[in-house]
Amino acid sequence: METQGRASIRFTLNGHHYELARQDVESHLADVAPDAIRKHAVMVNGTWFPVIQAFEAATGIPRSEFMSNTARRHLATLGYEVAGNVEPRTELRAARGAATSPAAAPTQDLEEPAVPSGEWHTEANVQASLVTALAAEGWRILSVANTATKEHGIDVIAALDGQTVGVEVKGFPSRSYADPARAGEVKRTSPSTQAGHWYSQAVLAAMRLRSKEPAWRSVIALPDFSRYRDLYVETSGSLAAAQIEVWWVDQAGAMHRQ
Repeated sequence: METQGRASIRFTLNGHHYELARQDVESHLADVAPDAIRKHAVMVNGTWFPVIQAFEAATGIPRSEFMSNTARRHLATLGYEVAGNVEPRTELRAARGAATSPAAAPTQDLEEPAVPSGEWHTEANVQASLVTALAAEGWRILSVANTATKEHGIDVIAALDGQTVGVEVKGFPSRSYADPARAGEVKRTSPSTQAGHWYSQAVLAAMRLRSKEPAWRSVIALPDFSRYRDLYVETSGSLAAAQIEVWWVDQAGAMHRQ
């Protein structure tokens, strides 16, 4: 089932500006056979496609120029159902013609460069899981910030049934640097200490949103780590008084509201 989203979006990728409409996605994929799905999938015209394949076909942008998270984010913004950890191709063939949701089977993601183990908790991955979950619930995704370029502003803005939510998204720090040139270096700041800084930044951003848009729901989205849970326990009373919500994203990509 496809969810309600925008009819078209505009975005910038690698310095180039693009516009993508739902009708473009559906027309370009109308006669395309889906490739093998390894992790991230999107349903278009009643068929599951790898998000990489669907985004490349719809936009004409070579897959070497973007990652799964980029494709997933923009397709979800258009209102398409996006899922992860889907069945291998042999199982999908048996299920062709049935619009069933992909099963959650742990598989290696060959659609994007390998990252250190445990990196499901990067800000980009948490944001992508959040957008996917909101779109699946019927939220209309109004805006999604580009975390790769550290775009300023509210990370995710969505609307449903007259409500608007603004979400500040944070990842959880890794012990190593994401930059391949610094892969052998160990960060001087421990992940626990850095997580405290990131949590403080998220709370400040959420408070600013409450002042700027008092009619909106102000939310902080975090990967589900015990360090963040402990910080939440210490601040839950103040957050409740400020009407700031905390949503959790787990390793499977599921979202849980506090």
